Amino acid sequence: PLSGAVIVSTPQDLALVDARKGLKMFKDVDVPILGIIENMSTFVCPHCGEVSEIFGHGGAEADARRLGVMFLGGIPLHMDIRKTSDAGKPCIVANPEGAHAERYKTVALKVAALLGEAEDDDEE
Repeated sequence: PLSGAVIVSTPQDLALVDARKGLKMFKDVDVPILGIIENMSTFVCPHCGEVSEIFGHGGAEADARRLGVMFLGGIPLHMDIRKTSDAGKPCIVANPEGAHAERYKTVALKVAALLGEAEDDDEE
């Protein structure tokens, strides 16, 4: 059985519409929704470090709150994430103490805790 689903969306309205459809589909087949992640929540300039909300920001978090689902976190659009991933070495491996790795770790710990709770419920 599927332990749960994590919905990933960018903050744009159209992407959120698709994410809500996916969420409904999982609910319709009794798959627990573990939470929502906002991908590309911000853009971090590789030259100056300025943070821009080029796709909007907070849409996935607002949807999570409205739908009663946990918001697992936001992942920025950053060149380092793309470069390390394209090289086959995710940022959490390439730079485990870096800011981007911390975001992924935070999301992973939330999911692990939720799965632990789900497993505990199954044992009762």
